[in-house]
Formats: sequence, structure tokens, C-alpha cells
Amino acid sequence: MSDNEKLEEITGTVEDISFRNEKSGFTVLELDAEDDLVIAVGVLPPLSAGEEVHMYGRWTTHPKFGRQFAAESCESRMPSGASAILRYLSSGAVKGIGPSTATKIVEAFGDRTLEIIENQPLRLAEIRGISKNKAEQISQDFRSHFGLREAMAFLGQYHIDPNQSLAVWKRFGVGCIELIKDDPYVLCADELNIGFERVDAIAMSMEKPADSARRITAGLTYVLTHNLGNGHTCLPKDKLLEVAYSLLEIEPEAVAEQLETAIDENDFMQDEIGGREFIFLPCLYEAELYCAGRIATMAMCPAEPIRNYALQMELIESMTGITYDSRQTEAIDAAMSKGLLVLTGGPGTGKTTTLNAIIQLLEIYGHKVAIAAPTGRAAKRITEITGHEAKTIHRLLEVEWGENDAQSFARNEQNPLDCDALIVDELSMTDILLFQNLLKAVKFGCRLVLVGDSDQLPSVGAGNVLGDLIKSGRVPVVALTEVFRQAQKSAIIMNAHRIVNGEMPQLDLLDNDFFFLPMREKEKIASTICELCFTRLPDAYGFNPLKDIQVLCPGRKGDLGTIELNRVLQQRFNPRHQKRPELDLNGVTFRQGDKIMQVKNNYNVEWKKDDGTEGTGIFNGDVGILEEIDKLRGTLRVRFDDRTATYSVDNADELEHAYAITVHKSQGSEFPAVIIPMYPMAPQLCYRNLLYTAVTRARSILIMVGHKRIAFQMARNQKKTLRYSALDVFLRRDTM
Repeated sequence: MSDNEKLEEITGTVEDISFRNEKSGFTVLELDAEDDLVIAVGVLPPLSAGEEVHMYGRWTTHPKFGRQFAAESCESRMPSGASAILRYLSSGAVKGIGPSTATKIVEAFGDRTLEIIENQPLRLAEIRGISKNKAEQISQDFRSHFGLREAMAFLGQYHIDPNQSLAVWKRFGVGCIELIKDDPYVLCADELNIGFERVDAIAMSMEKPADSARRITAGLTYVLTHNLGNGHTCLPKDKLLEVAYSLLEIEPEAVAEQLETAIDENDFMQDEIGGREFIFLPCLYEAELYCAGRIATMAMCPAEPIRNYALQMELIESMTGITYDSRQTEAIDAAMSKGLLVLTGGPGTGKTTTLNAIIQLLEIYGHKVAIAAPTGRAAKRITEITGHEAKTIHRLLEVEWGENDAQSFARNEQNPLDCDALIVDELSMTDILLFQNLLKAVKFGCRLVLVGDSDQLPSVGAGNVLGDLIKSGRVPVVALTEVFRQAQKSAIIMNAHRIVNGEMPQLDLLDNDFFFLPMREKEKIASTICELCFTRLPDAYGFNPLKDIQVLCPGRKGDLGTIELNRVLQQRFNPRHQKRPELDLNGVTFRQGDKIMQVKNNYNVEWKKDDGTEGTGIFNGDVGILEEIDKLRGTLRVRFDDRTATYSVDNADELEHAYAITVHKSQGSEFPAVIIPMYPMAPQLCYRNLLYTAVTRARSILIMVGHKRIAFQMARNQKKTLRYSALDVFLRRDTM
């Protein structure tokens, strides 16, 4: 209990449960602590009136509901004595027992009531009105109810927090303690988010052997899973073993031998690529093989070609006043004739104009067109520029959530999408697992147009879908390269192309849309960014500081990363005030009025529009304002444009401050004004594609603040982030 020694303690009897979220475990209750009625809140095991509890936590003051105890852990004791047991059972704590039945049971068994329910349930059938079947159901519910408490107490001694303990209980159920004691590495399951190192420490405390097969397999899985976050779908076998040796600190021969055994048992998949052995997690191997096979099939059996559309093209050109160049015409023809197209190009090259022509032609010929993008902001942007509704890929596929938030899609091979043509924008952001599910839902004969900028950053998830499709040479690709005359007037666009071509950006412009403010000291850079956000740009251009201006940082950490700049910008724009509620979550202070961002797709968050329309779903990249914090109810209300969404506190880890965001998080978005700090950063963030992506997020104004040499270093560094993936290799194989 060393961690709990730093916390305050409170002991008392539960008087009443004011609120409980069964899914998250978040509870608000009244506690009789030495004749003082206390409000306690937190993620707690199921509790009922009459139970004695010992809590560790901190005293806080809610602006509306006053003093309350924020519990971080809780130890409960089952009530003892007939009167306390009667109160407990009468509260409805056990299914099938109401006040009347509780009275009969306690009258019959007295102080031994709970022991009878747990260990001799058939004796309950001695009581009139309780059948043997009902007696068993009562006992089963009681054991389950009590089992969660035991599990939380057991895991708590290893400093696993209540949220994670609840997830463990949902994953493994009543026998979880025995299961974990036998094999603690079951806690490495992806959905539990506990992590190999913590599980390994638990196993070591249980004196499990360091060279056990389960530990080695768990360690190898951890290395592969960790590298999914670096974009790799696989790892070279020699690299995997090298990292695993270091992680496990045991004889290399034991690791290599267990890897071979795990491959034989299909725990991992092995494939030779370029004369080198690569190791995959099975789901990633299946995904890349499936995508390669599906794309190859679509290329061999394309949608029926649309011919003789020249007259319709003339009509479109006359209506829009646009004359398409040779590359645009090539792209339009490929979309009409081949049924499968990758369309790529940078800013100002006419990608949107070409895409709009493709959509118009398809609709003229009666095709039902669906449009999708990986994120909510990307979908909103493509909706605005095409005038056609776009959905996130998840919503298009009708995502569904099962037990432990397992993700599945209603649209699949058995229930394909109802469209004749599918256009997917910002493909560079799409990882291989999402791409696999998308292809599963595309019916044969459906036209597929994949759009993206291959010079932008790749997806956050594993895979290099756009790059591999282009690299394979097996898919029709049209790259638009000519910058049109109107776009040439923009220094943002011209500098973007200079950067991607390895040329130095022009930083001394004074009368365009691209500005560089040179300065050295990090404090001066931070203060200048504050002035630009909240004074200079709003005064000069009428920009709204929160809606129109976005600070983009190469990374989260460092002197001028998003963590530090969000702290500085929050302090400037939304400082602490006694009348402004705030909430501390995981070391971050959220304050009413903050600019925040949703950092993962959540299709269960409820929202309501100003016109009364209701729905669910807030998406990765959505930016809003934190309008209300209600600590007593454990909720936050956030406004996203014309709608407000309500979050429970336990979902608040999906929110981050958004005064400053990373370039990666900005993908698929466009902002009227962008500010980029140029300051020494981690070498792995100092490269061309990241700078290019940042610059191309600005619509009207882009301002860099800091060191010129950083901008030049990034533009010179053409090394793209290395990703181990196999889609292009599988596409080129003769068997595909």
C-alpha cells in the first residue's frame, strides 16, 4: 500500500448510492464517517447501503456541491451482524432479494446469512417463495458481486487502478484471480492496456521463472505490438530477437527457440521478404495478404467501364468554366475506364477539381457515389470542397462495439456497401486494418477511387497503405504535379512544393501569406505565439483565437512541444479563476472554457444540436470548447460547432488540450491560420514530410516563429520514417 500512504484515508458505512455508471464503475455515494455524512466519488466496486468501506483519496471542493472525497482506491467489508446484513440485502444489492425476502432470509439464518448464500445456496429454498433455481441464481449473483471486489482488492496490491481492474474483471470474470496467479501474462491482453513491464513485475513478485514460455511469448508479442505504434506491420526476425533479448534479459537461445515454437503454433507468422525473414502478428499478416488479394482481384475484374463521355465532359467544362489539363484528363479517364484509381497530388495541383469532375460524371451516369475519409475533420473538409456528404470510414462501415469495446463493422463481405462508386480521401491516414475492413465492404463491380498526398505523413496506425499501393506498380496511379497559375500566387503553396522537392523555403517574404519571425529564446518564441494567437492575428485579420488559429508542433514533448505550449497558452487565454471550474485528470488541468480535441473515434458519446437534433459520435480530431465541468455527476459538456456532447469523467482521457496540437493530429484538417514553432527538437521529428504536412494545413496565413536553421534542416532531411510493411510485396507476388 505504499502508493496509498501518500493519500488521505476515510472509513465509514455506505448510506446511499446517489449515482453509478455500471459500465465505467464511476460512483457517487453518501458515506457515514463517524457521524459525519460525506460525499465520496470515484471508480469503485459495486457497493450497497450498509457496507463498511475504507477509502484512500483526496479531499476536493466542488464549486456547486461543496466538499467531497475523491476516492482513488476502496477496500470494502461485507456487513456483519443481522441488522447490517438485513439493511444490505434490503437495498437490492443482490438480484432476486427485495426487502420482504431479505427479512425472511435474515430471520432464518441471522449472522450466518451471507455465508449461507455463498456456500450453501440450496438452504435458501427452505424459505417459502424461494425455489432451488432461484436460490442458485441468488448465490451466483452474490458471488459475482463479491468477486469483483476481491479482484479489485487483489489487483490493487499490484497498483493496478480501479478502471483497469474493472476491465480485467469484465475480460476474465469470476475466476480471474486464480487465472492471474497461474499465468499473470494474461494481463498483457491488448484491451487491458496494462503493459508488459508492469505485468512482468507482477510475475516476478510471484516468483514466476524468467525463462518460461509464456513470459518469452508475451515479451515477443509486446515488442511486435509496441512497434505497431511506430507504423510497422512486421519486424525483421533478427531485429525482433535482438530487442527481445534486451527486454527479457535471458539466454538468447531460449528466446530464439520459443519464437520458433510460437511460429509453429501460429502465435506469430513468418514470411520471407527480399531474402530476409519477417515476423508478423497474425492479424496484421492476414490484413496485408487480404488487401493485396482483394486489390489484385479488383484490378483483374474491374467495374464496367464508362465510355463515350466526351459530350458530358464538355458540358461540365462549360458549366464550371474549367479546362482540364492532360494529367487531370488522364485521371478522369482512369476512374471511368479502369474502375480502380489512386489519385495523388500536392496543394494547388487541381486534385479537388479533378475529383469533383469524377463525381459529376458518375452521377450523370446514375451511379450512387459514397465518399469517406479516415477522420471526422477530414470528412467535414471533403464535404465542404465537393458539396457531397462524406462520412468517416468507421461510420460508413457502421461500426459496432461489443464486450470490452471490441470493434466490428456491420458492413462487410456479407453486407456490402450500397454504392456503385466509393471515393476515399486522405488515404495516407488510413492504416492497414481499417483498409482491410473497408475493402471487405466493397462489393464486386464497385468503382474505387483512392485519393491522397503521398508526400504527407503516413497513418498513425500500422501500415503504409498509400505508399505501398503506389510502390507496387500493380494499381493505376495518376499523380498531379503541375501547380496552377492561381495557386502560384500563394507563398504557402509554393513553399510547400519547394519543401517537398528538397529546396529551401523562402522565409523572407513580407507581403504574402507565409511569414517567418526569427527569434532565439524559447520564452520569447512562446510569448510571441501567445501574442499572435490572442492579439495580433485577431486584430489584423479578424480571426477568432479559438476557431480560426491553430498552433502546430512537431511533437508533444520538449521545450516547445504541445504539452508545454498548451500549458502556456491555457495560462494566457484561460487562467485559473475561483469562479471557473476545473478538473485534474492524469496530471492535466482541464478548465471550463478550454479549447480541447477529441483524440479517438467514439461513436457512443451523445450530442445534441442547437436545433434539438440528437445523435451519437464524436471523432478523432474534432476540436471544441469545454463548456461545463460537473464533478458531482462526473460529467463534462463540450461544444463542437453547433452541437454539444456530454462525457463521463472516465471518458475524459479521450480529450486533450488543443491550443497547440501535433502535426500528426492535424492531418486531414485545414485552418485559416497556422503558427509553427521552429525550435530544436528530437532528431526523429526533424524531417521533410512532417514540415510539408504542417505547411499544407494552412489555408490563408502561415507563420513560423523561431530558428530559420530548423526549417532548413527539416526541408533538407528527406529521410522518411522507415516502416516495415508488406502490402507492396504481396501485391507484386505472382500468386496474387
